[in-house]
Amino acid sequence: MKTLIIVSHPEIDESGSQQYLKEALPNSSDITFHHLESTYPEGKIDIEQEQQLLQQHDRIIFQFPLYWYASPPMLKHWQDEVLTENFAYGFGGNKLKDKELGLVLVIGMPEKEYQVSGNEGYTLSALTTPYQAMAKKTQMNFLKPFLIFQFHYMEESEKMRMLIAYQQYLMIENFDTLRAKENWFLQQIDNMDEKFLPEGSQFILDQIKELIEDNRMELDEIQMYLEQAGGSL
Repeated sequence: MKTLIIVSHPEIDESGSQQYLKEALPNSSDITFHHLESTYPEGKIDIEQEQQLLQQHDRIIFQFPLYWYASPPMLKHWQDEVLTENFAYGFGGNKLKDKELGLVLVIGMPEKEYQVSGNEGYTLSALTTPYQAMAKKTQMNFLKPFLIFQFHYMEESEKMRMLIAYQQYLMIENFDTLRAKENWFLQQIDNMDEKFLPEGSQFILDQIKELIEDNRMELDEIQMYLEQAGGSL
């Protein structure tokens, strides 16, 4: 699976959250980082190039800070220019069909404010309705958004957990299932080069891998029992 991260931020070099996410990107040919404001400083978008990029990837991510309940203007401009009739919709406009659309939103307010009883008065699901509608019109599959609340107030341990979840959001099919996350962790362990690990680390990693696999066997047994009982995990 190939993932295209379309980032919109007018001052990305000054953004601690965006720089953190950029540094966290896996070194993989399957992930493309594409910052619109840097690519098109004058705002003149190469429509053909952008449409080719979209067709070359399977999962499309819009990544941006939430400004007044919307994206920075460059992303909206990109949508207006690139998602043309006969390409994204209309007669013959099925070039994005069955691709995935995800959102990575960096939000300055606490999560609790984005509910009917909160200060904002609306949920993030309601505020992202235009992107859900866009996915429907272009026959894409809309993914559950990846939400980052108050990045600058996060502890380092929180940032690390967020980083792992972010990488999974970019790379894993069915990223929100336990089985997919287990497979991802096992793959990361297998990809580590023992030569570059501190002494004793390989033993710890082997123990972690064994624990994950043992837990998987238990989950498989539970799943089998539930299926026999008419339910599922």
